[in-house]
Amino acid sequence: MSFKVRLTREAEADLERLFEFLLERELARDGGDLELATEALAAIRAGINTLRTSPFTCRKAGSSPFLRELIIPFGRSGYVALFEVLDASTVVVGAVRHQLEDDYH
Repeated sequence: MSFKVRLTREAEADLERLFEFLLERELARDGGDLELATEALAAIRAGINTLRTSPFTCRKAGSSPFLRELIIPFGRSGYVALFEVLDASTVVVGAVRHQLEDDYH
């Protein structure tokens, strides 16, 4: 079974925010790694891509069995994507955050 995965506008905005945060942080560091933001975004997108085949392997995020979180490792920590399985063929990613952030948005 293959699911179609789409991101909400909020999730796309989260990706942009996370990318910009890393880029600004690395620009401010002496000898910062300017490729790190691109690598992080690629890791997030690759993680989200796994939802096409196995969304129900991710941990539940509440009382609904269809609302789940995907852990995306990157470096010493990583990211968390909140998503919902809408039906037998569709997964919608609603938010993405860094693991050290308190909550989504």
